[in-house]
Amino acid sequence: MKHRNRHDIRRHARRGFTLIEAALATVIIGTGVLAIISAQQVLLAKNEWSTMTSTATWLGNEIREMTLNLPRHDPVTGTAYWGPEDDEIQLGDYDDVDDFDGYGEGLVFSASLNNGPINAARRIITDMDGWEQIVTVTSIDQFDILTPMDDATTDMVRVEVLIRYQGAQDDQPIDMTRIRWIAPR
Repeated sequence: MKHRNRHDIRRHARRGFTLIEAALATVIIGTGVLAIISAQQVLLAKNEWSTMTSTATWLGNEIREMTLNLPRHDPVTGTAYWGPEDDEIQLGDYDDVDDFDGYGEGLVFSASLNNGPINAARRIITDMDGWEQIVTVTSIDQFDILTPMDDATTDMVRVEVLIRYQGAQDDQPIDMTRIRWIAPR
């Protein structure tokens, strides 16, 4: 029984991995790790975008909440004067929705202008560098709310808030969201 054949000796002598098996295992594990890292990077980018779009929606809704209980037109001058009246110099003076119509692109609240972005209480929200709220108010046809009219030609108005973000590395601001509504009063 002391006599062993060659196959028995080889079978018992081989107890570890060969170099090829070890290299193959390393490649398989390395590929798996790289796939996990790549997936993590994609998930972080999607999470960042989700956070930014949520912030943009919140900023748009702050303007909506601020204007929700304001009349469409000035209580004194009515539709005779569009935009802020001469004595309405500061944001706190705006007493009707059409006061928020900015000239050209719109009324801009931005950290770069030191006037925003703002919340529903008309206060500047701090630590919001790169964010801006652009507000426009448009007279619309009362029978077709998609048709814009000349300022103050109808009693119906549509408010639109465009939220933009420009990061430190961005060349241009990115339009994050646009919120529109018909002024209710």
